Amino acid sequence: MVAARITVNGKEAPISPAATHTTALDFLRERGLTGTKEGCAEGECGACSVLVARPGVNKPTDWVAVNACLVPAAALDGQEVITSEGLASAGEAGTRPALHPVQEEMAVRGGSQCGYCTPGFICSMAAEYYRPDRCAHADSAESTESANSTDTVDRTDAEHGPNGFDLHALSGNLCRCTGYRPIRDAAFAVGTPTDEDLLARRREQAAPAPAATEYAQDGREFLRPSTLAEVLRLLRDRPDAVVVAGSTDWGVEVNIRSRRENCVVAIDRLPELRELRVESDYIEIGAAQTLTEIERRLDGRIPLLAELIPQFASRLIRNSATLGGNLGTGSPIGDSPPVLLALEASVVLADADGEREIPLSDYFTGYRQSVRRPGELIRAVRIPLPLSPVVAFHKIAKRRFDDISSVAVAFALDIEDGIVRKARIGLGGVAATPVRAIAVEAALEGEPWAAPTVEAAAQVLRAQGTPMDDHRASADYRSAMLGQSLLKLYARTTEAASS
Repeated sequence: MVAARITVNGKEAPISPAATHTTALDFLRERGLTGTKEGCAEGECGACSVLVARPGVNKPTDWVAVNACLVPAAALDGQEVITSEGLASAGEAGTRPALHPVQEEMAVRGGSQCGYCTPGFICSMAAEYYRPDRCAHADSAESTESANSTDTVDRTDAEHGPNGFDLHALSGNLCRCTGYRPIRDAAFAVGTPTDEDLLARRREQAAPAPAATEYAQDGREFLRPSTLAEVLRLLRDRPDAVVVAGSTDWGVEVNIRSRRENCVVAIDRLPELRELRVESDYIEIGAAQTLTEIERRLDGRIPLLAELIPQFASRLIRNSATLGGNLGTGSPIGDSPPVLLALEASVVLADADGEREIPLSDYFTGYRQSVRRPGELIRAVRIPLPLSPVVAFHKIAKRRFDDISSVAVAFALDIEDGIVRKARIGLGGVAATPVRAIAVEAALEGEPWAAPTVEAAAQVLRAQGTPMDDHRASADYRSAMLGQSLLKLYARTTEAASS
């Protein structure tokens, strides 16, 4: 077995003697790369952002920004990482190191104040800088402007620049000096990579293949088997093993709760868990695809998922988080279960003896508990077709983005000739598990989609679940928001019909 190592800023670095739980953040800082900072140790502030070469959606390789405070260093065995220090030295071939274009814009526009958060912003901005479809948009806009200098059409909005830069790329980065305006200016000023840009050219080559990893230190192991069959045999033989994918939940357990396990098994790069299949009667999403990959590969094919994903944590988290992980934790406030319940999704569970398919409505059995047996893992999520045409996802939280739900409600309705033929409603944050609002569905089905029906069903919805008082919201507030969400959906559909 080849010794575990990571290519950092173009140079190989052995992972040993780091402990198996050592984060990529600590691994990098111990090597003098102190631009990578720890702010929250939970993936909420982005000070730890670095770039990782991953298989691309539109090119062989994408530069993806991830939270180095969450991912174990051992999970990056065989991978390529670029830190803020490496961006400067990765400029045009044959030239002396200089500021990267993103760094240059941040400097001249005053985007760096105290500087603590700046390296993380820089790495997240660089990932967006190298996004292929952003570059195509920027090139197209530039060509249009040069061809028609009198064109005064505003191609920007509050969250997108004329260069195609999507500010949501920075939704996981927090500035402690509240210097967002100059950071936004810098983001909207960056151009497109030149032909000599080494990191841009790197996108044309395949990303590093997953390394089969057997890393051991101080009696503990971090393992990355090559195939799903190997993983399932390992889980059968090692019931103590902890399975991780994006580590967005596990990393918090390690950092905040000092979790240490004897055996951690990484499944995030298994080909069998990264497929996207579109069949005549269902769409199957591999459990280890990241939310960002799902969003870009589906490209709006499942509208309710398209509403969910931009509200799920931040882009930094979505670049690592998976549907399988979100369901596997069994959290009652996870954002994906209400949506998947409304979509009537099922989970495909696999173990060494075979597979079984379980409706998600039967999957959760208690607080962070499910029907998943020891040795089983989630291989895929299946969403039946056809999809209901009237959908909505309402996430009630203190912040618009990058926050935990107080209440989450997902709707999927079939309305024909003014009658609700079918209703599926998923709820999160109102019980010990995510739940289907069965009574509300019954109150809607067969009835006219009209104000009296909706108001009566909203009263039923307010009584769903067992909401509790906590620091995010009171039980009364949660109940009120449940009913209000249905009224909001009705108002939106009637406005759309009258316009």
